Amino acid sequence: MLTLYQQQDSGNCYKVRLLLNHLGRPFQAVPVSSLDGSTRRPEFLAKNPIGKVPTIELEDGRFLAESNAILLHFAEGTRLLPADAYERAKAYEWLFFEQYVHEPAIAVRRALSVYPERRATASPERMAQLLDAGNRALAVLERRLEHTDWLAGNAFSVADISLYAYTHMAGEGGYDLGGFPAVGGWLERVAALPSHIPITA
Repeated sequence: MLTLYQQQDSGNCYKVRLLLNHLGRPFQAVPVSSLDGSTRRPEFLAKNPIGKVPTIELEDGRFLAESNAILLHFAEGTRLLPADAYERAKAYEWLFFEQYVHEPAIAVRRALSVYPERRATASPERMAQLLDAGNRALAVLERRLEHTDWLAGNAFSVADISLYAYTHMAGEGGYDLGGFPAVGGWLERVAALPSHIPITA
């Protein structure tokens, strides 16, 4: 069976759980966290030298890290990765956007707001910069979703899973999603899918 090393309330870990649930892939979850130092212990670093979650152990004992790499690995050959080459490249484009533009603002501002251990670095200037950057990222999603139901192609895909995770928690970081109605409609569509699970599951 697959083993997912994860922090339950991490959006990056939630992406993997959500994907595996959509694909009907059973797995066992092992809790580890940067907050308690368990991702820096030698036994975990032997699995993932980067010392981050999520990390997944495959049935053959190999390990894979980085949430979007894990999504692409399991989505290969399934309905969650577009078969058309251009639409597949668009899915990759959204995954890169998520990691380089969206997550560094929205996930970071949420972490600084939610975790007491991180609040020491939440200066007013930094929080304002993150709010501005996150709103710009949400505006990019809004422009896309004003014209289509899903981010890559005409069907739900890994692109939607990747960006749903931290977008649906953006309010915890102080973002007002009420100003992005198309994003709000997309969040509702994702949550209404038959195999959807909440982050608490």
